[in-house]
Amino acid sequence: MSTSWEGVKVCVTGGEGFIGSHLVERLVREGASVRVLALYNPFGRYGWLDPAVHTDVELLPGDVRDRGRTFEAVDGTEVVFHLAALGGIPYSYVAPESYVQVNVEGTVNVAEAARRAGVRRLVHTSTSETYGTARTVPIAEDHPMQPQSPYSASKIGADNMALSYHHAFDLPVAVIRPFNVYGPRQSTRAVIPTILTQLHRGVKRLELGAVTPTRDFTYVEDTVAGFLAVAACDRAIGQAVNIGSGREISIGELAELLIEVVGTDAELVTDDARLRPPASEVERLLADITRAREWTGWAPSVGLREGLTRTSDWIKANLDEVDTRGYAV
Repeated sequence: MSTSWEGVKVCVTGGEGFIGSHLVERLVREGASVRVLALYNPFGRYGWLDPAVHTDVELLPGDVRDRGRTFEAVDGTEVVFHLAALGGIPYSYVAPESYVQVNVEGTVNVAEAARRAGVRRLVHTSTSETYGTARTVPIAEDHPMQPQSPYSASKIGADNMALSYHHAFDLPVAVIRPFNVYGPRQSTRAVIPTILTQLHRGVKRLELGAVTPTRDFTYVEDTVAGFLAVAACDRAIGQAVNIGSGREISIGELAELLIEVVGTDAELVTDDARLRPPASEVERLLADITRAREWTGWAPSVGLREGLTRTSDWIKANLDEVDTRGYAV
């Protein structure tokens, strides 16, 4: 597929979210004609997309669980980026059926809509959580899937449903599997904005869950570049491609680095409410990004300290919004 996005008709499900909004803005800059299926809410809000600002984006309120509305959103487009999903691991412990409905059944609706529309490419968004705790490192795409939470189980199911449409119907599906994405606009449910908002409020006791697990963090701009690279890669059809930094850091070490970036001090304390059930904790995530490098030419460009500094500066500048919205804007 061509790497030029000029004039390409694109549908992004979940484009109003953290990663999705960055992707939408990048596609618009690249000249694409973008339609977003954004989760309907009675407040008339479009998440990170503002109709008064994003006048060059077609915004459709809807829900991927609604097959008819999903068909309407995808109809007439050439490329679909499917990011709409119910995220957040803790909530999956108490409402697992919701994750099946949104993540699995919603993906079926998107894939069927893409098949009927005859799209040139469907990029389905996975997650490194599908791998569970690493059995071998770095984690390559052939690593076993381990459903260590209802959330990860639903995403494993979604990945397989998307790929089944390639095998059964020859739909040009590629699965992108981002590791731990961070950056401006991320919910404070995620570890980096959680730490930064606490530090910028001047706390002296930094409340965290487990600090020994390691994660592979990728700045959101690099992740978005990975989406475009995977979409343009014919070799990725019918396959999954990891997008990560290829480096790992423990949550405890990350917290210490963030304390240094912010220029403050704080004591790390364990908040039991943030701990996962023991068998559900993913102890280690480290991406093997060989496939992304060799197949697509993609590579991360923003180092961890630089990305954390950008994110810290952004959260500091928008801290007043966190208390009322649960995330910075």
